[in-house]
Amino acid sequence: MAMRCTVLGAGSWGTALAVQLGRQGHDVVLWDRNADRCASMNRERRNPRYIKEVPLPKTLRAEPDLAAATAHAEVLVPVVPSHALREVSRRAAPSLADDAVVCCATKGIEEGTGQTMAEVLGETLGAPFQDRLSMLYGPSFALELGKGLPTAIVCAGEGSAREKAIDAFHGGSLRVYASDDVIGVCVGGSVKNVMAIACGVSDGVGLGANARAALITRGLAEITRLAVAMGANPLTMAGLAGMGDLVLTCTGNLSRNRRVGLALGQGRTLDDILEELGEVAEGVVTARSTRELAHTLGVEMPITEQVHALLYEGKPAQQALMDLMGRRRKQELAGIDQA
Repeated sequence: MAMRCTVLGAGSWGTALAVQLGRQGHDVVLWDRNADRCASMNRERRNPRYIKEVPLPKTLRAEPDLAAATAHAEVLVPVVPSHALREVSRRAAPSLADDAVVCCATKGIEEGTGQTMAEVLGETLGAPFQDRLSMLYGPSFALELGKGLPTAIVCAGEGSAREKAIDAFHGGSLRVYASDDVIGVCVGGSVKNVMAIACGVSDGVGLGANARAALITRGLAEITRLAVAMGANPLTMAGLAGMGDLVLTCTGNLSRNRRVGLALGQGRTLDDILEELGEVAEGVVTARSTRELAHTLGVEMPITEQVHALLYEGKPAQQALMDLMGRRRKQELAGIDQA
C-alpha cells in the first residue's frame, strides 16, 4: 500500500532512502533547506551534490519548506547529521500529524548530553511519539542502495510503528529485519564510525590486515561494553547494527569515516580532510561524545580514547596505535565489564 513518506535531509543516505521509498511506490518528499538544490532535483531528477549517478523516481519531489515537508508525512524519516537532529526535529514537530510514525536513520551520540538519536527524538517530539518511533540502522552504503544492489538493515522499535516503517522500506533489493533493542542498535550503528577511523588510520600507516582485524574485533568488544552498560542486549552486537555495520564501515572504500582515518594515517590534517570530503563524517563528532559518555558510565574504551587523541589532541597516528599494542595483557573473554 502506498504511503506518504518524508525524508528530512538530502545527503547521500537521505537521498538513497528516499529513492528506495520511491521505488516501492510511495509518495515521497525529500526535504533540503536549500531551495535551489530542491529546484534542481525536481528539474533534473538527480541530486546535484550526492550520489549523482542515481536517478530520482517520478514519485519523489524535493521540498525546501520544512513545515510543508513534515505535514506531508505518514512516515517521517530524519536523516540529518547528528548535531542537527535536535533542532530540525524540534522545528518539525508542530507540523507532524498526530498519527504519523517516525523512523530515524541519523547515527551518532549527541555531544553534551550523551544521548542516542532515539533519546533526542523522544525529547523533541514528546510523549505522543514515544511508541511511534523506530531506528533504521545497519551495513549500507548510500551509493550501493541507490543503485539497487542487495542490502540488509535493521529497524529497531516496538509494535505497529516499527512494522509500518519496515513495510515502507522493505522490498526489491532491500531487506529490513526487526529488532526490539533500540539502545543496542543505536550504539552499535553509531560507535562503529569511531572504529572505522581507527582502522583507516591503521591502513594509512601501513600496519596491515592483521592490525585491521584486531581493531575490528576489539572495537566490537568496546562497543558491546558501552551498549550493555546502557541496557542493551549484547547479542545485538552480533547482528546487522553491530558486527555487520562495523565490518562494512571499517573495510569498505566508500566509508567516509574510514577515508578520514586513511588520510590521518598518511599525515594530513583533519581540517584539510574534512574540507575535501565535503560531507559529514559522523565518527569525528562521535569520538568526542562517545568518550564523554564512556567516562560518565565508567566504561573503558581504549580505541575510542586513542581516536579522540588523534582527532583532538594532536597525537601522532603511529604513537596512538603503538600505545594500544602496549597495553597490559588481558583475558579475551574476561567479561563485558573488562577491557
